[in-house]
Amino acid sequence: MDISALSGAIATIPGNSGATTPVEPSGAQGFTDALGRLLESAEQTAGDANAAVSQMLEGTGDVHDAMIALQRADMALQLTVQVRNKLVSAYQEIMRMPV
Repeated sequence: MDISALSGAIATIPGNSGATTPVEPSGAQGFTDALGRLLESAEQTAGDANAAVSQMLEGTGDVHDAMIALQRADMALQLTVQVRNKLVSAYQEIMRMPV
């Protein structure tokens, strides 16, 4: 992918003057937003899987689509659990540090 295509896309963002210097959010805000997006994504994929299974049971959906949606929801849940495990591990490591 050509980098100029990315520069053009950045310039089309409303409120962006086309400057190439990215503005980073504060560390805590960015991390909080990332976790929120992860949880929202996992919740959305679970809802999509439930809808696909419901459609399959009603006869309006395909079995393959339902299975794919279930696998996506499972992967999203596994990712969320692993992120949680890493956060708990990091917290425990910090708590073990001498003051």
